[in-house]
Amino acid sequence: MTIQVGDHLPQATFRVIGPEGPTPKTTDDVFKGRRVVLVAVPGAFTPTCHRNHLPGYVTRRADILARGIDAIAVTSVNDVFVLDAWSKAAGAEGIEFLADGNGDFAKALGLDMDGTGFGLGIRSKRYAMLVEDGVVRVLNVEDAPSKADLSGAEALLKAL
Repeated sequence: MTIQVGDHLPQATFRVIGPEGPTPKTTDDVFKGRRVVLVAVPGAFTPTCHRNHLPGYVTRRADILARGIDAIAVTSVNDVFVLDAWSKAAGAEGIEFLADGNGDFAKALGLDMDGTGFGLGIRSKRYAMLVEDGVVRVLNVEDAPSKADLSGAEALLKAL
């Protein structure tokens, strides 16, 4: 079953790069008591993700935060080292990158997709959501992994 507006996020553990290396971070650590824009992409460095989707959030970060948002987070079914390299390559300072290396979070949301036909394995669908204290308030899911329209920064700003 796919998560819906009004649902609580499932418990999951991401990996982030900390001062000592990879560190676990739970959904409570990220979302409890906060308003967070969560953006999911099928894969770091993939063309749509790297050229079309993430840049809008990097460019519009200040505008999004000005709407009472505490943080912008990006998640992908990639390992923590790939997401760390991607955040640096994209100049995405101030955006949190949450590695869902095994796709557990994507699967728990019902927003996983099968990319094996492209050699990608199981990945996350592309979406953007507003989460308030762990509850989904806005959810924009793309109908194709090559699109970043409904889940782009401009569309999300209109929904805030």
